[in-house]
Formats: sequence, structure tokens, C-alpha cells
Amino acid sequence: MPDNPVKNFKIVVAYDGTNFFGWQRQTDKPTIQGEIERILSTILNQDIKIHGSGRTDAGVHARAQVAHFHAKTRLAPDIIQKGVNSLVSGPIVIHDCCLAASDFHAQYHVLSKEYRYYILNREIPTAIGRDYVWHVKPVLDIDMMNQCCEYLVGEHDFKAFENTGSPRSSTVRTVFSASWAKMPHDRLEFCICATGFLKNMVRNIVGTLKDAGTGRINPEMFNKILYSCERPLAGATAPSRGLFLHHVNY
Repeated sequence: MPDNPVKNFKIVVAYDGTNFFGWQRQTDKPTIQGEIERILSTILNQDIKIHGSGRTDAGVHARAQVAHFHAKTRLAPDIIQKGVNSLVSGPIVIHDCCLAASDFHAQYHVLSKEYRYYILNREIPTAIGRDYVWHVKPVLDIDMMNQCCEYLVGEHDFKAFENTGSPRSSTVRTVFSASWAKMPHDRLEFCICATGFLKNMVRNIVGTLKDAGTGRINPEMFNKILYSCERPLAGATAPSRGLFLHHVNY
């Protein structure tokens, strides 16, 4: 009987990142990539390495992270999906598993990504769901924050919103949309879609927009921070718990 051909599988993953040290595998700490690879290697009886659309930091969540992996197997994608979901340890769910083109790459073929960030904007914190929002007490001026968002749209050098520690050939990215919206129960939702993101870029933008919401800076100052390319001029990094990778477009 001939060997099983190598197949390329695409998976869509949702996870609660609260108790994980990010997406990327680490030898001594629990990560999303490491946990999925461990399960897949057991199910498929071979060493499996998965490649995600990008990294998410410790504490960051995902609704639809995308990854791919190659394997020699006769197992159908739905059987692999069910196997991972039944054996995985922790809040990780494979929402979809399918065969992909042999040359599909979850990172290199990305056209854009959408992140969402959530703020609980009121005096009293929440007991339930506190791992998924940033509690900000002062009333935020959402109109002022949205005026600042207008400067984000387009192709810019986002070095002012990048933390060190991530290799990249360029700090220029194109943002297609960025805006805040009010939600029920005193929550604010920030949506941003771009070709890609630098290390902590979304969280640094949110921290700076929060300063605009409290009146510490105005839109003109925000624009100057963007074009300065100087990280110390921007606001503090927002907590990871409010950030979700919402969608990846191919």
C-alpha cells in the first residue's frame, strides 16, 4: 500500500488567552500553538508543526485565528477537528478544519486582519467577564477618540505604536478602518482592520486613544504622535485582556 500523501490542512481556532503565554510555542510555558501541536501530534502519530496567521501576546484572545499544518494521514478534516476538541486542555476550540491548497500559507497569504478591543467605561468594575475588558473609570469622549481614529486610516509608519522585541522588515502598515462604538452595559468597542500589525500596536493605539478620551491629548496631538515615530510620545500599553483577534482575511 502506498504511503499517505502529504496534505495541507487549514484550521480556524478560537481561544481564551487568559492563562496562556501567547500563541507562539515556548519550551517551558503553556501556549496555544504548543497545545494544539501536542494534540495533533498525538492524533496523527507524527510530529506536527502548525503555522499561524501571526502571534498574539500573553492574555490576548482570538475568535478566528487561522493556521495551517502538513500531515500524512487518511483521517478526514472533520475527524481531526473533533479529535482536537475532545482532547485539548484549556479553552481552545477548533471551529473549522479543512483541506487547503498545497501552497496555502496562513501567514504569508493574509490580506488583512481585524482586531477588536473592549473597554468597560464606568465607575464600578465587573465581577463576571473581567478578563475580557479594560476597566476605565473616567467617562471617555468617544467622539474625540473617533476623530483621532481618522488619522490612522491609510498607509503610515506606525513605529510610534510599536514595542520592541519583534523582528520586522518595515514598520509601515495600511489601516483600512478604525473606529469606536458604544455597546450595551457601559462597554466601548474599538475595531481596527489593517494589512498587519506591529508588536503591541493595537494596545498602544488604544492606550493613546484613551488619553484622547480623557482630554489629555487632542486629535492634532494624536496625529503628531503618529508621525513622530517616537514610542515614548504615545500612551501606555492597554492591558492584553481586552484584545481579540476577530478575523483574518485571505
